Amino acid sequence: MSILGRPLFCSLAVALLGFTLNAQQAKKSASPQPATSVRDAGAVTNGLYRNSTLGFTCKIPFGWVDRTNEMTEGSNGNSSDSKQSILLLAVFEHPPEATSDSINAAIVVAAEAASAYPGLRSAQQYFEPLTALTKSKGLTVANEPYEFRVGAMPLVRGDFSKAIGNLTMRQSTLVIMERGYIVSFTFIGGSEDEVDGLVEALSFGRKEAPAAHK
Repeated sequence: MSILGRPLFCSLAVALLGFTLNAQQAKKSASPQPATSVRDAGAVTNGLYRNSTLGFTCKIPFGWVDRTNEMTEGSNGNSSDSKQSILLLAVFEHPPEATSDSINAAIVVAAEAASAYPGLRSAQQYFEPLTALTKSKGLTVANEPYEFRVGAMPLVRGDFSKAIGNLTMRQSTLVIMERGYIVSFTFIGGSEDEVDGLVEALSFGRKEAPAAHK
């Protein structure tokens, strides 16, 4: 089954590729989808991003740069799209606008309305459009999507890589479907060990109860 739509993550991945070495900006484009909203965009406190509605936290390495607001403003092309998808977190080891001779490690978390993908029933299916667009931007699949647990939480993980000069960018994306959203967690680094270390910053716990309808 073909799942329509263009994952928010894929467009962010294009931007991140530019940030790694030459700091080129990329603008996200997507077809307007039925409007929804993410009630809790989360917040960073003392180096820890927490989202109580979706029930996860992500520890940000010391000294990293938060570019969530800037990337959100630069990527939301229209109001209807911003309602159906939201960038929750975008942090980098070094300022993404600066040139560097190494891979700029990053953590990117995004949420999208599952209703934007007709026929989507699982996180596994989300990797169909995600992988297709990622491949079109020069990344190769290192590992096909597979089940991956963070604590007791089952996610689906896919691993990608891209040669950039003498360096290799490693990228892993973990995906869950939660409360009508597709939530993607993307980790970028210069080695598998570095990416795995970043994944360890993610944890799941108690979720905030949905608001009662009156």
